[in-house]
Parts: sequence; structure tokens; C-alpha cells
Amino acid sequence: MNKRLIIIANRLPLKVTQINPVEFQETEGGLATGLNSLETQYEKHWIGWPGVFARNGKERSSISESLEEKNIHPVFLSRQQVEHFYEGYCNGTLWPLFHYFYVYTVYNEKYYSVYQEVNRLFLEKVLEVAGEGDILWIHDYHLLILPGMIREKWKDASIGFFLHIPFPSYELFRFLPERKEILRGLLGADLIGFHTYDYMRHFMSTVYRILGYEYKLNEMIIDSRVVRIDSFPMGIKFEKFYHSSENEKVISYIKEFRSTYGNQKFILSVDRLDYSKGILNRLEGFELFLEQNPEYRGKISLLIIVVPSRTNVEQYRKLKNRIDQLIGKINGKYSTIDWMPIIYFFRGFDFEQLCAIYYISEIALVTPLRDGMNLIAKEFIAAKKDTPGVLILSEMAGSSIELKSSIIINPNNVNEIANAILAACRMTDQEKLDHIRRLQQKVRIQTVEKWANDFISELADVTEGNLKIKQKEINQEQANKILDIYIKSKQRLIILDYDGTLVPFNADPQMAIPSDKLLKTIKNLVEDPSNTIIINSGRKKDFLDKHFSEPEVIIISEHGSYLRINGRWENFLKQDSEPGWKDEILPVLHLITDKTPGSMIEEKESGLVWHYRNTDKWLAELRETQLMNMLVYHCTKNNLSLMKGNKVIEIKVSGSNKGIAITRFIEMKKWDFILAIGDDITDEDMFDVLPGYAISIKIGQFSENARYYLKSPQKAVDFLEILAESEIKK
Repeated sequence: MNKRLIIIANRLPLKVTQINPVEFQETEGGLATGLNSLETQYEKHWIGWPGVFARNGKERSSISESLEEKNIHPVFLSRQQVEHFYEGYCNGTLWPLFHYFYVYTVYNEKYYSVYQEVNRLFLEKVLEVAGEGDILWIHDYHLLILPGMIREKWKDASIGFFLHIPFPSYELFRFLPERKEILRGLLGADLIGFHTYDYMRHFMSTVYRILGYEYKLNEMIIDSRVVRIDSFPMGIKFEKFYHSSENEKVISYIKEFRSTYGNQKFILSVDRLDYSKGILNRLEGFELFLEQNPEYRGKISLLIIVVPSRTNVEQYRKLKNRIDQLIGKINGKYSTIDWMPIIYFFRGFDFEQLCAIYYISEIALVTPLRDGMNLIAKEFIAAKKDTPGVLILSEMAGSSIELKSSIIINPNNVNEIANAILAACRMTDQEKLDHIRRLQQKVRIQTVEKWANDFISELADVTEGNLKIKQKEINQEQANKILDIYIKSKQRLIILDYDGTLVPFNADPQMAIPSDKLLKTIKNLVEDPSNTIIINSGRKKDFLDKHFSEPEVIIISEHGSYLRINGRWENFLKQDSEPGWKDEILPVLHLITDKTPGSMIEEKESGLVWHYRNTDKWLAELRETQLMNMLVYHCTKNNLSLMKGNKVIEIKVSGSNKGIAITRFIEMKKWDFILAIGDDITDEDMFDVLPGYAISIKIGQFSENARYYLKSPQKAVDFLEILAESEIKK
């Protein structure tokens, strides 16, 4: 069986228009159009609502049979479900909030309840259709909680999610009563995609602030699984639009338009009816352009196409009325016997008609107040082929990130819109041609095929990485094998980090003390004469001395600076640094600490440590970078090491680290069992010097250097307890 790509979306590529007999038509919209035409190595399947209400089981069976022949698997919804799910929670709550129209947002418990209900129906269909090895690709705001639902039922599923609308800032998203549930649902995916970096940045910040999950670069660890967040700007089928003017039907429509309007020049506006599209601002900008530049009256018209949408929703009906009124006002004010300033269509156009309109229009006015991407802008660019054209584009559209050579405007500034139209009109034909060709270079590369292939490729990479984590995580079988080696060995070396390995991190480092269980386990381990136990930590001597008082426990403190063996401390430091270096460094640390609430300074014998575990993540990252830059000169001058750990920056005398410190012990005997456990970047130095047969375990994070992985300090202590008790039981 071929590997399958299962696309899960509210919108299917086909919409049922008649039940008896079953008839279909292609669905309009960028998602359906783009993915339906996508050519991949995978067998494509679709799951979604067929766009019709089936009255009984017979009608459902008839529709299902017809659709499943085309690898389309329908999810049937009732009228009430569509009302509360689609019109209610999706478009009454999520859509306005995500598009920054929070005053339009409706909060209704019933809506969210039905949203959950519909997502569960999609879950049932996924579990019915999908199987091992299939790739699940979930789309858009209608199904935000579906990834988590699938993950709960199917732990090893390969799940991707793509959001086609903007993701708002934390300050807006936090208004949502179900904010935690929505985020947890999304985090069920392996890969979460957005159109732009801004949206992914908003998402990661929101997850951190609401759920407390840390992220490193663009990844989070959730339940021993990497969740990657990335941007994938969606494109179009460039060649299809670029060569559309060679199509006989398109040529016929071009001739028809020219015959009707002669040499009339057009500014084009194409949008679905929606308050986020900025249609009213656009009309006001055009009106101001005509007022300020009378020489263009009679020479250029605004050709505006508004595709009907959600006309049963009050906000949309009001918007339609205001558009009609404003167009009527402008036409009434400026029209002449042989010229109409605004040519208005309240309907959709088919592909060939739209391409003809793109081709004859010299200027495209695309000014959404907020838009995830906006493919109209890209379609216009491609369809122009080798004819002059200018794109005026809102900076609030996701596509503005790629199409920077457009005339970029603030859609809320009517004067900017009017001035942009004037600037476009004054461009020469050659300037317009150069303009459109520059834009075509961008759109030609970032096609819908590339968008989809990039996403699927990265999803495969994340899935493979998560498989490695799963394989490295110590299961019962692996634990038994390690235990068997442990029992049979006679010369054992066990090296243990402390913070994040044996004890969880604490807001107050002094409160991160060993549990009774840990102390008992360590005691049992050291009582076995075959064992040599080393605590290899960045902690100060006195802290470790206090909590691990058994002289049999060897302690290496301050990242290899000091050694306690047989109860006595030795200095490992090479005194190559200039005396008094702390006096030079401390003022720098105090400066940053004063500007960073929640941070603190720790002074050790061998070094200084800046802790920022309790600091806001964004601020911490800023101050971390600032401090590292400020310290480079001082550390180089004084022959100091600058180490970055888990929410710490440490400055210490050069010449020691955790790896160097344990090398002498590794070489001391012919060990037949070596175990090393750590969680931090600094522990990688330790893993690097271990012999090939050693058992290395990374806690909390995946590591290429470590052979195994455990989720938490609790799991590490449990594992050590198993080893310790094996000797007692003997």
C-alpha cells in the first residue's frame, strides 16, 4: 500500500450540490484549490464536511460512496452543528479575535461545546480512515483542538497542523476563555506551521506565557516529544496563472472586456466580503485620490469584485450595506455619461474570467486590515505575465513579507492609499513592467507545491526525530538489559549531575534539595564495594558537602574546579587568571541584574554565576545576549571561561569542565560498567569523554551524544533505585 497523505480540513476540494443524484462542484478558495492540484509522492486523501445536510442514513451512504471513490471521506454535520460550530465559534469567536477585531468576538459556552463535538466527529473519521505510516495534515482554525485529540488516542501518529489565518499576540489570545484547551490541542501536532515568522513568534510566546512550556529556537519538548513551530509562506500554481493569457477562453474574455470598456484603465480590487479585508478604507482611499487628482477622472476606474460570504451574519450584512452606500456616493459624485469611477460586482468569477480581469488591470489594490497570506496578490502578479502592472499591498497581509518590492501601505491610512494609487499611476510602462517582473521572481519560486513539499518534508524530519527520542527513552526492556550488565559487572563508575538530573529545578536554588528517596538510593549505591559514585555538578562545595556527607561519595564541584575524595577537598584550578578579576566582572553582572527582574548573582570560589530562571523568557533572552557581549572582552583579557548553561551564565577560571574533571577517574581503573547521567549543555562535555561502552543518559532533552533519554529527574532517581535495590535483593 502506498504511503498516504491525509488532508483534514473543514473545506473539501469538492462540494456536494445535489444529493439525488449526487452532484459536485469544485470548492473555491486557496486551500482547496492549492492542495487539490498538488502533485506529491503520496496518495492523497481528504477528510472534511461535504457542504450539504444529509437527512438520513441513505443519503449519507450515497454521498459517501460517491466521494470515497475520489479518496474523499465526508464528515456529516447537522444544521445546528454548522450554526454553532462554523458560524458560531469559528467565525463568531476565533475569526474576529485572530484578525484583531476583538470587539466583534462573541464568547458563548454553547459554541465551544459544539466546536469540541465537531472536532470529535473529525477524530472518529480520522481513526476510521488513517492507519500506520499515514501522514495527517490538519488545516486551519476550525480544527485547532483536533491534533491533541488524535495524539491522545494515537500516540505515534505523524501529525502536522497549518494555520491559514494570523495567530494573534498573547495580549489578544489571552481573552479567549478556552485558551489553554486550544493551545494544548495544537501542541498535539509534531509540526505547527504558519505563514510568517511573526505568527509563529506570537504562538510560541503565548504558549510560554499561558502554559509555561519553554522553547529553544523553534522547538518545544512536550511529553518526551519535540513539537516544532515554523513558517511556510503559501504560494500559488504560478505557471497556471502565468500562462493563463494563452488560454482561448481567457483570450475571449479579455477581448470582451476591451470591447465593453475600450482603453479604460483599471485598478483592481478582489475580496471576499469580510470586515478584515479593508474594503471600506480602500474605497475611501480611492475617493480621496479622485478628489485630490482630478486629472485622472475619466481615465481610470476601480474595478471592485466582492465575493458574497456569510451574508446571514449581521456584521457582514451591515458591511455589505456600507459598501453599497459608499460606492453609490462616489459614483454619484464623480460619474459622467461615458465614465463610471467604480465598476462593482457582488459575485464570484470563474478562473478564466478572473485571469482575464487580472491581465487587463494595471494596478491591484490589496489592502486587508489583517490577512494570513492573501493569494490574490500573488495571482495578480503571475497572471500579468509580460504586461505592465503595479501591486499596492497592505503591510498587514502575510504576503507583504515576501513581496517587499510592492508599494507597501498602512491600510488604516487613507492618505497612504490615495498617494500609493497616484504613485502607481505616474509610473511609466517600463517601470510597471520592471515592477511586476521583480515580483514574479519571488512568486515563481514560492509556489503552492513548494509550500506543501517543504511542510511535508519538515514534518517527516520531526517525526523521524521523535522516533529517535522514543527509541532512546529507556523502556522496560532496555532497563532490564542495563540492569543485567550492572549486576554482572565488578568495577562500576557512576557519574551523576545534580540540578535537573537528580532534583528538579527550583525558583530558589537553595531549595532544590535531595529527596529522602534520592539520599537512600545514593547510600545503597555507595555501600556496594563495586561502585564508585561521583556527583559532578556546577554547585558550590559547601552545598554538595552538606547534602552528600558520606565520604565514599566523590564530589566534583563548580564544573570541575574542586574535588572531594575520601572526604577531603582538592583544588583542580589552574591559577592562570589575573587576581581581582571578580571585582572587574561583578559591576557588569549587577548592571544587568538590576535591569532584569527575577535574576540573581551567585558567587563561587572559582567563578560567578548569573541566574535568570525566574525571568520573563523574552527579557531573559535579551539580557542574556547583552551580557554575553559585554563579558567577552573581560573574559578574554583575564583568561576566563564563559559558559552558558540551563538559564545560567557562568564565568570561571579557565582550564576545567565536567569532562576534564572525570577523565582521571575514567583512566583510573578498567571499568566494566560506566554510567553517566546529566541534563545540561555542560554535561555534554562529560558525555564526550566517555568510552564507547559507557551508558550515557540525558534528562529532559534529546541529545545526539547520549545513548539514552529519560523524561525527568524523578525518572532518573527511579532508575538508580532499581540498580541500588538489585544488589540488596541479591
